[in-house]
Amino acid sequence: MSTKNNSTSTLTMPSDREIVMTRVFDAPRELVFKAYTDPILIVQWWGLRSNTTRVDKMDVRPGGFWRFVQRDTNGNEFGFKGEYREIVPPKRIVNTFEFEGMPGHIVIDTAILEELPNGKTKLTATSLFATIGDRDGMLNSGMENGATESWDRLTELLATG
Repeated sequence: MSTKNNSTSTLTMPSDREIVMTRVFDAPRELVFKAYTDPILIVQWWGLRSNTTRVDKMDVRPGGFWRFVQRDTNGNEFGFKGEYREIVPPKRIVNTFEFEGMPGHIVIDTAILEELPNGKTKLTATSLFATIGDRDGMLNSGMENGATESWDRLTELLATG
């Protein structure tokens, strides 16, 4: 198992097909859950700071689909999509994740939100890949930096209440 710390996020690889990232947010669990499930809030924190995010679809229920589009500073668009498999407010979200630029490489993401003392929330996000190659490809794509930057932006959003 390897571990990396980046800012206040931690990344581990407990198996050949998993990436687990954790972070403690200084916000109540209900608010963190809302930031993950409200399309108005998603566009304020999801993705790189230099990009903009558009929510094309976000049907937050088991069997519901989501699709987000990122636009970079050159106007290039990148689509991401998936299906919600499990929603347990405000504790757990399970969904698939697929980058449309590499169709067929589907990841199962599980977000667990744990209530901590003093109004804090520990978020544990586990990504389960179909193959070692898919996991390594995601790591090599800059996923850790992108996820950390998104969570930095989420921290800033949560601080506004």
